[in-house]
Amino acid sequence: MFKSIDDINMPVQGAATIAENPLQSSLPAAFFSKEKLGEWRDYFAEVEWVPDLGVNIGSLIWFRGLVTLATLCGVALYCLPDFGPITGHRADPLSGYRADQARSQMIAPLAYGSDTGVRMAATDAVRPLAESPERPSVELVATLGRGDSLRRVLQRAGVASNEAAQVNRLVSGAVALGDIKPGTKIDVVLGRRPAKNQARPLDQLAFRARFDLNLEVLRDGEQLKLNRKPILVDDTPLRIKGTVGSSLYRSARAAGAPADAVQKYLQVIGKKMSVSRDIRSTDEFDIILSYRRAETGEVEVGELMYAGLDRGGKAKTQMLKWQSGGRTNWFEASGVGQSNGELARPTNGRITSRYGMRRHPILRYKRMHSGLDFGGGYGKPIYAVTDGTVTYAGRKGGFGNFVKIKHAGGLASGYAHMSRIAVRNGRRVRKGQIIGYIGSTGLSTGPHLHYELYRGGRTINPNSVKFVQRAELSGKELRRFRSELKRVKQVTPGAALVTLKSATTAPKEQREISRLGKSTVS
Repeated sequence: MFKSIDDINMPVQGAATIAENPLQSSLPAAFFSKEKLGEWRDYFAEVEWVPDLGVNIGSLIWFRGLVTLATLCGVALYCLPDFGPITGHRADPLSGYRADQARSQMIAPLAYGSDTGVRMAATDAVRPLAESPERPSVELVATLGRGDSLRRVLQRAGVASNEAAQVNRLVSGAVALGDIKPGTKIDVVLGRRPAKNQARPLDQLAFRARFDLNLEVLRDGEQLKLNRKPILVDDTPLRIKGTVGSSLYRSARAAGAPADAVQKYLQVIGKKMSVSRDIRSTDEFDIILSYRRAETGEVEVGELMYAGLDRGGKAKTQMLKWQSGGRTNWFEASGVGQSNGELARPTNGRITSRYGMRRHPILRYKRMHSGLDFGGGYGKPIYAVTDGTVTYAGRKGGFGNFVKIKHAGGLASGYAHMSRIAVRNGRRVRKGQIIGYIGSTGLSTGPHLHYELYRGGRTINPNSVKFVQRAELSGKELRRFRSELKRVKQVTPGAALVTLKSATTAPKEQREISRLGKSTVS
């Protein structure tokens, strides 16, 4: 790159030539000549400015590459743009007359008071009011909530306490207050009050007290009067019949039966036969539901009343819902009722000792354990396993506090070691009723229930008993049952869907010209 001074060819010039062309003026021209620029370009092109920094670490080439990369990163960071907001021109806020003009043409949010428009000052013609006028009447709707009372609802609506009590007495004379369903809407009209420190008087009140009754309370002078407005209601049951086809459920739903009613129908029929095996596609289902229609258009679909199945035009199964002995059950056309009655669990605790031979924990010798032991906390409830009559309730030797219940079919059950007895001798109990509480009386090492089951006076294994309890109607009750069955089966399918004629609809007035026309024709 550099040459020695001996290799430089410098022409010998005289003093006059040097004076005219000094040395400093000739150096830049020689340095920036085309030949020099070409040499520099070739040199820089051959230099490896960005070598692999993973190779020859610590060499001059490596340091040169490090300087090059550092320089490039510095240039990039220097050229990084600014991401801050771009400042622009900001107009001066309006004030004075201009602000009022702009506000009159804008929509102000509620957070700023929503006060738009140019405010106008009051003139001498404006006189201040001595008092603000009140509305002559107030109309509102109150809703009766669950667990609420009519009196409290009226008081919350603004009715005076004495008038709310008077309305309560009037309504209770027409319908039981407990029969008014939660969610009932009550239309209330309050009149003009005589003074601002007094409650508004009740002018009118109206609501639907029952499905078949509207009540209205109106003011007559200083008194309130109750008006009853009966609503015509049709109680014709809804009867749905059809062919079973490929699916009993789908066929009944297609015929218009509600889903809940079809499921209940299958449960009732399933107690008499197998729905999947015994029912044929050519059989006809017969479903009768309790159904109520009001002249105002409301409809109430009740529970399943009758479940029948016909085969070849003859009734194969007829089941009618009937209440007997304080319990509702499904009875056949012959008056025989059937209910599958597996024994209920006498308590919720787990079984700690089973039926059979065992070593007694207190007597210390083997003997027959004639029942089941259920563990449980002290004072936990004990339930009757099924319906029956209490034949013994009191203290009984090693059983401690003991209760024995006689059931149908020659069965009886016993409950021992009670802390407290909740029934007495001769009392009729139902399945699941509390008869006492777990304790540790008698020969017992801790609070538990010893439960026994008897057949013919002898103890049996409680886990081996599954029985069916049957009830049969007779005498006057059987005649009433058959009469009701006959009445229900006389209902025509679809009779409940016939248009209901309103009893409160007045006949249309006939024009005089229509009368003349009819008389002329006749």
